[in-house]
Amino acid sequence: MKSWDIRTLDALPHAPKILSTTDDARAIVLSLPAGERLQEHEVHERAWVVVADGEVEITPAAGGEGVSGGPGLLVELAPRERHEVAARTDARLLLLLTPWPGEGHPGALTMEQKENARRDAAERAP
Repeated sequence: MKSWDIRTLDALPHAPKILSTTDDARAIVLSLPAGERLQEHEVHERAWVVVADGEVEITPAAGGEGVSGGPGLLVELAPRERHEVAARTDARLLLLLTPWPGEGHPGALTMEQKENARRDAAERAP
């Protein structure tokens, strides 16, 4: 058995801390200072965001109503669901990703697939 106290871990802003990685999932702790945000992004996996400390607002990029809350808030995001996370106060988040790595994640790609992804990204760049 492994255990962590999410609220007291040494997790610095801008430096996500990976707690555990298995064949099925990855657990990550993030510290987000008040007023900062994780700009619009997506992950390849299904994501569960748990607020352990502070208060955040999570907004879907596709429009619609976002959600805000503090400790105990749990938000589930579908794979590749674009969203933004903004910290209303200093916040500590637990991020659970599954399956790990998700389909299309760079860590799950072959070298040929990675090269194709780089080429596709270069073609989309302004």
